[in-house]
Amino acid sequence: MESLAVEVAAYSSLQQKVRIGGFRPMKANEKFFNRKMTNNTNAIRPGNAMTVDVEDYFQVSAFDPYVDRARWGEYESRVEANTDRILAKFEQYNVKATFFTLGWVADKYPAVVRRIVEGGHELASHGWDHIMVTRLTREEFGKDIQRAKQTLEDVTGAQVDGYRAPSYSFTSKNNWAHDVLAEQGYRYSSSVAPIKHDLYGIPDAPRFAHTYADGAVIELPITTTRFLGRNIPCGGGGWFRLYPYALSSWAINRVRTDDGERSIFYFHPWEIDPQQPRVDGLSLRTRFRHYQNLTKMEPKIERLLKDFDWGTMAEVFSEELKLN
Repeated sequence: MESLAVEVAAYSSLQQKVRIGGFRPMKANEKFFNRKMTNNTNAIRPGNAMTVDVEDYFQVSAFDPYVDRARWGEYESRVEANTDRILAKFEQYNVKATFFTLGWVADKYPAVVRRIVEGGHELASHGWDHIMVTRLTREEFGKDIQRAKQTLEDVTGAQVDGYRAPSYSFTSKNNWAHDVLAEQGYRYSSSVAPIKHDLYGIPDAPRFAHTYADGAVIELPITTTRFLGRNIPCGGGGWFRLYPYALSSWAINRVRTDDGERSIFYFHPWEIDPQQPRVDGLSLRTRFRHYQNLTKMEPKIERLLKDFDWGTMAEVFSEELKLN
């Protein structure tokens, strides 16, 4: 709980900065400057990467103590319908994104995963069934990501190059994880959160692209901004839901202007679903983190799609990945 309090205090300071004029809203036509040129001077890469972690509401890591995996089949599934809503929204705003998808979802709902690929989006792996990597041995992790990659590729015919660990669970305790990704044929990871958090994070990790496994795997950490000597998360998820939109917009612009870097944003299909069934017996902290501001998430996402220029991980980081 201490880390949550520290982050809340830091964001409260950021809110004060916004109130006293530290934030300048971005004009609509300014988003086209939030892009980077490739080596080909006629080509333009999108300025930021939009990503979706495709899992159902009952599969989140925070629910592990309360939801028996053996009983997942008894819960009403909402992942297919919610993912379709996201696909429709992305089509409306002409946005392409990377969908880090559970192998379990692809196995149970192959049609929606095919629709992701048919929509021109990038398909990537989120592991098999959302077990945090901190709970797996090296051998178990290898089997997990091999099974997920194979299933995603078999279902869609698309090549899967990227991986994101459940709950950003690459930590200093499993520094073998990138080597295993390389062994299983993955090209990049977005599994490190360079923050201090009670569930995950490597606070002293590089904030932007860096390599592991003798250069075979590129790590693209979720985006943070520096404030008061700390890395503050600004790449989506719960912090995007909990705090005013102006803070995220300010931070994304700040990463571009101060760091000269692109942002990676993520959210989940369940975050746009305030009518999702409630799970009983949750702790106060877990209940707050999961359900707070669900009704506000979809309008905020829509505003984000309007205000910034987005693309897939493979597009935005094509120079680093050499995938295009």
